[in-house]
Amino acid sequence: MPKTFALIVCTYMRPDAILKLMQSVHEQSLYPHEIHVVDGSTNSTTKTLLERHTFRNLNYVKVDPKDRGLTKQRNIGIDLVSRTIDIVCFLDDDTVLDVDYFKHIIATFNDSTIVGVGGVAVNENRWFKLEKEVVLNSKLYYELEGYGIKESSRNVLRKRFGLQSPLRPGIMPDFSNGRTYSYPLNGKIYAVDLLVGMSFSFRKNIFDALKFSTYFEGYGLYEDADFCLRALKYGKNVINTLAKLNHYHEPLGRPNTYKYGKMVLRNGWYVWRVKYTKPSLKSRCKWHATAMLLTVVRLSNVITTKERKAAFMETLGRVVGWWSLIFNTPKTRL
Repeated sequence: MPKTFALIVCTYMRPDAILKLMQSVHEQSLYPHEIHVVDGSTNSTTKTLLERHTFRNLNYVKVDPKDRGLTKQRNIGIDLVSRTIDIVCFLDDDTVLDVDYFKHIIATFNDSTIVGVGGVAVNENRWFKLEKEVVLNSKLYYELEGYGIKESSRNVLRKRFGLQSPLRPGIMPDFSNGRTYSYPLNGKIYAVDLLVGMSFSFRKNIFDALKFSTYFEGYGLYEDADFCLRALKYGKNVINTLAKLNHYHEPLGRPNTYKYGKMVLRNGWYVWRVKYTKPSLKSRCKWHATAMLLTVVRLSNVITTKERKAAFMETLGRVVGWWSLIFNTPKTRL
């Protein structure tokens, strides 16, 4: 069993959120041997707030403006980790941990074939246990091992147009757009391609060969997917449903909706090509058909939601990002 582990938390302008996270770390049944908080904030509020409290093994680092951004800050954090550390854990700054979170994460690495482990956000988990006599409508629900989950409206549309993934959650199909709703809280461990950056941990030795890609600047949407796919060269990624936390999606520090929409298309294309460098014509058609369908769905939110401007700007960003794939195709780095 790995004996030592470090925690890296990259943060930006979220002092109250990271304090809540650190208080939950303080209560852990298994405590990190090192904690590195890598702060890209433009002020000293986070530093001041953390200094008012005592957290064992905490190392706070404020980065220069040129080093701001999730991937850059994660790579800085990795360089701070001691050679004696076996496992490196990453958490988003807007998460709060169950008391046994690290206990279950570290225990999962007893399997020497596993290189990456993720947890489950219980406040976002919509799975429910099925009664024996219940038969769900397969067009509206997805079933797995005695549990069910209601499909979102966009997934119902994807099913209708033959664009839904036939694979389990967290596994990328050949047209990229997979199921993204994690797993039921049944205590099991599931092999996946993709872990979510809010909660993933890796063996330290893979960082001798891998770093987080600087292609993903700033907010870095899908940078976690990119790293997980490249980590598969060294072993399995798994989700341990016993490793529980809450993820609160703090609105501070997020990009504007236009930039977000553009990243959805460009970065989504990028990670697809990391796993499938030469997809078939059918897969390419399904990827673009899915992009078109989801863009139309987002545009419809201009009418169906109160956040009309946000929906319109994200749609515009998606359209611009989509067309930019023709004139400025991303270059994947394996």
